[in-house]
Amino acid sequence: MAIEAPATRPANPRFSSGPCAKIPTFSLDKLADAPLGRSHRAAVGKEKLKAAIENTREILGIPADYHIGIVPASDTGAVEMAMWSLLGERPAEMVAWESFGAGWVTDVVKQLKIEANVHTAEYGEIVDFTKVNFDNDVVFTWNGTTSGVRVPNGDFIPADRAGLTICDATSAAFAQDLAWDKLDVVTFSWQKVMGGEAAHGMLILSPRAVERLENYTPAWPLPKIFRLTKGGKLIDGIFRGETINTPSMLAVEDYLVALDWAKEVGGLQGLFARANANAQAIFDFCETRDWIDNLAVDPATRSNTSVCLKFTDDRIKDGAAFAKAVAKRLEKEGIALDIGAYRDAPAGLRIWAGATVETADINAMLPWLEYAFNAEIEAQA
Repeated sequence: MAIEAPATRPANPRFSSGPCAKIPTFSLDKLADAPLGRSHRAAVGKEKLKAAIENTREILGIPADYHIGIVPASDTGAVEMAMWSLLGERPAEMVAWESFGAGWVTDVVKQLKIEANVHTAEYGEIVDFTKVNFDNDVVFTWNGTTSGVRVPNGDFIPADRAGLTICDATSAAFAQDLAWDKLDVVTFSWQKVMGGEAAHGMLILSPRAVERLENYTPAWPLPKIFRLTKGGKLIDGIFRGETINTPSMLAVEDYLVALDWAKEVGGLQGLFARANANAQAIFDFCETRDWIDNLAVDPATRSNTSVCLKFTDDRIKDGAAFAKAVAKRLEKEGIALDIGAYRDAPAGLRIWAGATVETADINAMLPWLEYAFNAEIEAQA
């Protein structure tokens, strides 16, 4: 029997977890003020870069004494700069419950060869932070982009910690409430919650992190692109928009436009509300179906940005093939693009629910997800 397709379609089928959907009001005309063909060191370039830094500070509520820098190579570049420049003064605590956190473990243990305690959990779970020694330097992701599992808050970090906390917050910044007083290094990329263009990362340093930089020299050589100090002092220019390498002024303009939009929708609280509404629509859908569930076991740790789902129907013969077939069917229909689970994650789907996605599009997509599920069940019968 033919399965009837839903009548309503999402206006925007882009649910990729990175690069993510552009802001709903985006058009190329909004980038007309980009100083293309100009040096980023010219006054106009410096002004744009400084505006990107200060608008970020304003919207995220970053303390005035924290340094904010624009760095190359997206969030990955920012995390690597932090680890290579700051780690090694004391042992490290490496915390991972998904693929990107696992990547930082590999870099520290196998590349930097630092003494480290490694704490891991399976996809859908989170580590026991009571076993993490915060007298050491701690590296962790705030939101596990590929598992859909996040820390619920910053209460697990002691205020009197001796070590530094280095937090990869790329799929959390602008959507989840970061505990700035508990975080010494925070990194993210524009291409996530703000739907910006790729290749640029943000590196945010607390006074404690700056103190470490100015009083500790790693045992290993640092490539020029990683150097944050000169003559034992922080290179302040990096945190005023005088970037280490040449940034794309078109991407900078795009980020500025997205930040202006964030203010229009209510600032940080408005962004939180949009992401929460999107994620809740998916959670509610799963609660009323017995064939799909959230990968995150504990509701308190469920991500409101990268929502990861698993199929639970006993009729499914090959979980990986089935999930790929559902994602492919939705893409072919033009309903949901790029929602397959990350390659290292368990078979399933990953739907981006960040603030640039419209809840109406989530609500229009979900009946199609049920349609695709039923169609694939029938096809394998």
